[in-house]
Amino acid sequence: MIIIKSPREIELMREAGRVTALALEEAEALVKPGVSTKFLNDEIDRIIREQGGRPAELGYYGYPASVCISVNEVILHGIPSAKKILRDGDIVSLDLVVEKNGYMGDACRTYPVGICGERSLRMISIAKEAFEHAVSFVKPGAHVGDISHAIEEVAKKYGCSVPRDYTGHGIGSSMHEDPYIPCYGTPGTGPILREGMTIAVEPMILEHRNAVRVLGDGWTVVAKDGGLTSHYENTLVVTKDGYDILTRR
Repeated sequence: MIIIKSPREIELMREAGRVTALALEEAEALVKPGVSTKFLNDEIDRIIREQGGRPAELGYYGYPASVCISVNEVILHGIPSAKKILRDGDIVSLDLVVEKNGYMGDACRTYPVGICGERSLRMISIAKEAFEHAVSFVKPGAHVGDISHAIEEVAKKYGCSVPRDYTGHGIGSSMHEDPYIPCYGTPGTGPILREGMTIAVEPMILEHRNAVRVLGDGWTVVAKDGGLTSHYENTLVVTKDGYDILTRR
């Protein structure tokens, strides 16, 4: 069931989104060679709690950390570790969900570590471009398939692909609500957007083939061919004439 949010609920989500955006903004300055992914996790956890929020990913279906931190070929759900040290030229995705006052904000960014080559920076750019293209279709009366198709359209333009088993989603008082928003689809199909719907649109991009596998920890999802991956996400609300992003400062 798709839940239409009241103006009060949207403002509560806006506050959760503010904290999410703040945590990402402050974490970006910490992304550098020699830093462990556990250090980033702990600092983001601290920032969220100082703002009166709760890292909603911690304990979600048993997930053991406050942030999903995914490096290079890891497309999502990377588990932070003191042993995973960022190196010059890596790219790292920080995917976090903040709960505050009972409502959620969900966002992800992929950042360069130190000096990155053109190939890595290109992957980061593709994910962001896919997001911007996809949300240009968000307005009342549009279909979820319009968003999904737009994501894959950008990926294909650059010879990349998107995962089949992981999607964007509705969001509100729960981290995952209807509708689910795949990174591929057919225009004019799927649920129809209505004013007051809140959704997380999240292009996930694979450099080459869309084959992925889950590692033995049960969480970490990697590109089977070892290619680079990138991820860009925001929470937004459908407005009467378009959309408003809730996880940007």
